[in-house]
Amino acid sequence: MNLWFRLTRLLLSRPWRRIAGPGETIVTTMRVWPLDLDINRHVTNGRYFSMADIARTDYLFRSGAYKVALAYRALPIVGDNWGKFRKELKLFQKFEIHTSMLGWDDKWVFMKHEFRREGRVLGTVIMRGVFRAGRDVLKPQVFIEALGLPAASPDLPHWLAQWSASCDALSADLRSAEQPQLAG
Repeated sequence: MNLWFRLTRLLLSRPWRRIAGPGETIVTTMRVWPLDLDINRHVTNGRYFSMADIARTDYLFRSGAYKVALAYRALPIVGDNWGKFRKELKLFQKFEIHTSMLGWDDKWVFMKHEFRREGRVLGTVIMRGVFRAGRDVLKPQVFIEALGLPAASPDLPHWLAQWSASCDALSADLRSAEQPQLAG
């Protein structure tokens, strides 16, 4: 439930938050609360993904991407997430999430969320997502043009392209598993 409080706090503080360019890294500050912890008394792995959602919402508002979404009546949809954790966050520690856009392809926008405390990267969440307007998926180019970014994506790191391809392969496997099996 504390994620709703974090989101409400973020939305209420929005008028006072600095507007940033869509190519900038946006910093969202949070604190670890009791409901963020697992039985090991540190932030549970799943909570990092939820906190990244809040930071991504901050990014959407501060970068102006939400205006484009509103114009198309589109909602942001996470396609896939991946996390790498190095050091733990403990109760009441203050930390920052540094959110940046890594690039895009013909369907997906790729974002990175670095969890930092005292200048040290504790973990990273990578996300690929889309904006969906009804049943249609908006091409990233719609947002890129509206936000004034260069038409060509920055080069995606090799590991990110491989991860995206493996997500596509898994999606294909899931779709084929949904198809009725023909009797032989």
